[in-house]
Amino acid sequence: MLALRYEDGRLRAAEVAAPRADGEALVRVVLSGICNTDLEIARGYAGFRGTLGHEFVGVVEEAEGARELVGRRVVGEINAGCGRCELCAAGDPRHCATRTVLGIVGRDGAHAEVLRLPAVNLLEVPDEISDERAVFTEPLAAACGIAERVKVEDGARVAVLGDGKLGLLCAQALAALTGADVTLVGKHDAKLGIARRRGVETVRLDQLNAAKLPRPFDVVVEATGSPSGFDLALGILRPRGTLVLKSTFHGATEFDASRVVVGEIAVVGSRCGRFAPALELLKADRVDVESLIGCEFPLAEGVGAMARAAEAGVLKVLLRP
Repeated sequence: MLALRYEDGRLRAAEVAAPRADGEALVRVVLSGICNTDLEIARGYAGFRGTLGHEFVGVVEEAEGARELVGRRVVGEINAGCGRCELCAAGDPRHCATRTVLGIVGRDGAHAEVLRLPAVNLLEVPDEISDERAVFTEPLAAACGIAERVKVEDGARVAVLGDGKLGLLCAQALAALTGADVTLVGKHDAKLGIARRRGVETVRLDQLNAAKLPRPFDVVVEATGSPSGFDLALGILRPRGTLVLKSTFHGATEFDASRVVVGEIAVVGSRCGRFAPALELLKADRVDVESLIGCEFPLAEGVGAMARAAEAGVLKVLLRP
């Protein structure tokens, strides 16, 4: 089969052996989405080598122990745990010490014609959700996951920094799931307009100081994908506010720790969220994801698609096997 691989410092579309089920499910990929994490892996983040990709929608071809899924359209939770530890026994392998992660840690990913995941990771996609919307389930789940990590009170003042794909999803998800007053801060009028059409207040970064905002904020979500986002977030948080870190990138972040200590700021990491809430938002059309699609490439042109996705200002790039 064809797959988009990162190996020995090189990115290439290559013919590789199709995966064997070996007790898991095989899914024929219909669409996959290029994530900023994919781009960072190709720059050395996480030390991963193999098939990239963790955002997908596909059709189950084989599922030992879950034959009812065969032929069904699915998305899949990306963390595959050991199945034996306390976390896995509780049904949450996201921090299993020996987990593999689709296209990120120890498991070939979704930028391929076929992928392999445990059947328990798969969720059926409702008929109301198109493939082009379903492929956003994983990043939308990551946005919804903020509400798992931080209790956002009704009327809380929340700022999301970054009007890229993740920032737009975070702002929309928090507005849909909570009673917070959400403001998206970004650089691009067209992208900010996507959030405004869904009722989210927006402000341009270069107008932040002059804007009449309900500052300081109770919660700030850093989703800029840039080391500078940490410092900006600290500048608009109230004392004892909460900073939620969503960005992942290759490299170190420097910050003035005294501002965290003196302001008694809570710093919270937020990674993967559950897929079920994301599917519910998509089914109810409470989040606009179609406007986040930039372009689509055939999988065979995956290297060019990655280059396109790395260009400034580009929204979601999709791959179709």
